[in-house]
Amino acid sequence: MLTLVRADAAPPWLREWISVEAEATLIRWFEPSLIPGLLQTEAYARAVLTGGGMLREAEVEQRVTSRLARQAVLTREAPPEVVFVVDEAVLRRQIGDRKVMAEQFAHLLEVGELPQVDIHVVPAEAGMHPGLAGPFILARTTDGAEVAHLDNQLRAQVTNRSEDVDSLQRAWERLRGKVLPRRASRELLAEVAESWT
Repeated sequence: MLTLVRADAAPPWLREWISVEAEATLIRWFEPSLIPGLLQTEAYARAVLTGGGMLREAEVEQRVTSRLARQAVLTREAPPEVVFVVDEAVLRRQIGDRKVMAEQFAHLLEVGELPQVDIHVVPAEAGMHPGLAGPFILARTTDGAEVAHLDNQLRAQVTNRSEDVDSLQRAWERLRGKVLPRRASRELLAEVAESWT
């Protein structure tokens, strides 16, 4: 039932991904410009969705509802292992007001305590890296298949084509070589959190 609610509130082009995400055993998510949707607070998500001025109020509310409902995947019974990697610029970009950012960072630090969740940061000094080409998500399904999700201005693309998945897996491995370890990433999150309070 929850999956149906999430799917109905989501844009049609995202529904296929939501069903993959709901059943995944492993999710690897890279974001170069925003906090990943599964980690966003309601206020941050609303600020993201209203910030561009492209959506009507009803669409914003529908997408916020869908985004928040999808987060149940992190705390469901037998949740997937989830590894988030964000570019350091994400932490320093103000979305909404300072209160929104302070709340978002408190949430990041809390979710980062879940045993199946890792949050890593690609530090600014890493310079050029493969993730700068855009966000992507890799999910492993219960049958061991790999599925990728790519986002752009118009819609999401979901693919399980081996060439696409292999390319994104290589990008992921190169990215992982640039990230701060879990503890150093958490320390950076805590440090930047202080700057938003």
